Amino acid sequence: MRIHALPTQLINQIAAGEVVERPASVVKELVENCFDAGANHLYIDIEQGGVKQIKIRDNGCGIEKEDLALALSRHATSKIASLDDLERVVSMGFRGEALPSISSVARLTLISRTAVADCAWQVSADGSETNFDPQPDPHPPGTTVEVRDLFYNTPARRKFLKAEKTEFGHIENLIQKLALSRFDVGFLLQHNQREVLNLKPAATEADQEKRIAAICGSAFVDNALKIDYAASGLHLHGWVGLPTFSRSQQDMQFFYVNGRLIKDRLVAHAVKQAYQDVLYHGRHPVFVLYLQLDPALVDVNAHPTKLEVRFREGRMVHDFLFQALHRSLAEQRPGQRPAHDIAVQVAPDTEPQPAIPARPALSLQQSLPMTMAEAQHSANAPANPDSNRALSDRPEPINGNRSGGFSYPGQTKMPASVVDQMQAYAKLYPQSAATASDQAMPPLGFAVAHIHNIYILAETSNGIILVDAHAAHERITYERLKQHYHARAIVSQPLLLPIKIQVTPAEADLAEQEHAFFHGLGFELNRSGPETVVLRAVPALLAKTDVDQLVRDILADLTTHGVSRKAEQSINAILATMACHSSVRAKRKLTLEEMNALLRDMEQTERIGQCNHGRPTWVALSHQDLDRFFMRGQ
Repeated sequence: MRIHALPTQLINQIAAGEVVERPASVVKELVENCFDAGANHLYIDIEQGGVKQIKIRDNGCGIEKEDLALALSRHATSKIASLDDLERVVSMGFRGEALPSISSVARLTLISRTAVADCAWQVSADGSETNFDPQPDPHPPGTTVEVRDLFYNTPARRKFLKAEKTEFGHIENLIQKLALSRFDVGFLLQHNQREVLNLKPAATEADQEKRIAAICGSAFVDNALKIDYAASGLHLHGWVGLPTFSRSQQDMQFFYVNGRLIKDRLVAHAVKQAYQDVLYHGRHPVFVLYLQLDPALVDVNAHPTKLEVRFREGRMVHDFLFQALHRSLAEQRPGQRPAHDIAVQVAPDTEPQPAIPARPALSLQQSLPMTMAEAQHSANAPANPDSNRALSDRPEPINGNRSGGFSYPGQTKMPASVVDQMQAYAKLYPQSAATASDQAMPPLGFAVAHIHNIYILAETSNGIILVDAHAAHERITYERLKQHYHARAIVSQPLLLPIKIQVTPAEADLAEQEHAFFHGLGFELNRSGPETVVLRAVPALLAKTDVDQLVRDILADLTTHGVSRKAEQSINAILATMACHSSVRAKRKLTLEEMNALLRDMEQTERIGQCNHGRPTWVALSHQDLDRFFMRGQ
């Protein structure tokens, strides 16, 4: 066949195949147009899951009569005019493909009126971009787009649609995500003449939290940190769930870049790293986060559906997100701030300062079950206190060290043992202090009993708390080990026999380019051929690990994400094991002074809400909870 030009309608149908996958895709394109029109209230009417009708009305700026035909034509838009505009996109839509693509696979009617026009004008389209005949209409200022009989002329596409309930579920989920991106816009969603969602504009932070609670549930708001972090021209704010409030699926993760909902591997990797040693394995964090940056630093034109973006400075964005979330989670300590009322305000290159709590209430953390092995380990732990003494009394050797304490390169002795800590704190908080006034009572209160020689029961000004002594002391020891290790810098240990590692040419180039990065981690890695690198030294703490595979993993991370924390994770894993073995064991009876000392240490330790394995270290019951158990005041 000779080369020939495709008909306009077929061209639009091909474009529709990229942007119109199902009714929810149509809703997304039309709602984003409403945002760009400056609307602050949207009315969305759906029938039969969107297959029969999708009707969206807004109170935006409207479209001039003379521009209606252009609005239904390919590559016609008011949002960009030059390549410079395309490189700094600030609107939600800009391609000029949505309306003509939709009209090529459905029956589309467009009604619009500007604020200064005497009346509205209505046009219909079939994707051919011809025969537009505007007709007057009594429509109020704003725009209505009605899409009927989706895929009526492409039956093959219609067969791939799911049941009505499923398709509307996708639409409802989409509207909820879009509602989280624009708190200044009200949403009314109806399905088959039944109101499903009615969200008023949320101007204040309290109203915004109500909207989040309506979409994500009130439990999320009660167990979330409010963060606000800015540095290097980047601004991150929003809500992140506590590590103990997690989910088995990634279904409650909302991330917006300049108001646009996205799914990005770099962002997902940064969040995962920030939760690395505080999240229970197999669980996923929950968050509603907003990243603001210069539009020139992000390319939103990477995919037809605009769900994927490309950052021009990917490593900087990754490090910024990691540091913001990592610091925010680290600053969560007992008594400083209630979990449902936290705001971390951070200026560039400064440490975060905790906000003053509005309500001095401790949160009830969700408990996670122990594994069978952990339960058996606790049950079989010796009850004799002398057989499980603290670090300085009788250490358990690691790596053959039987000199009276754990050690690692750069450190000759472990940090002060729990006994030393407890004795020191007991002098500051004697037993008589338990009778002090509420103002003098510490956030975690004072110990009352050691239940089953496992859990510490403490009385606080607001109720009681239960502490898993081993889990809490494990986190305390782990954080101190990390501080001591990194304070002495990473010690490198030369290998007796260098290791040759076969890699791809691209990975060999990367290893050569990132020589300073590997050197900072304690590796001496040199290129010796087109597909070979030679490892001559490793961090001393990792000398007995599979360093060959570790180097490969680091190179893979650098290739995919532009950054890697594999070495740090491996070091932390060893330190976590050391902390676990050196912490006070279950079934060891603690004195009142020891328990109080442990509580005081908890109040000063970062990430104390979870142990090294992501399990909660303490739970709290308020006066109201206790009264409710016994029906007092009812």
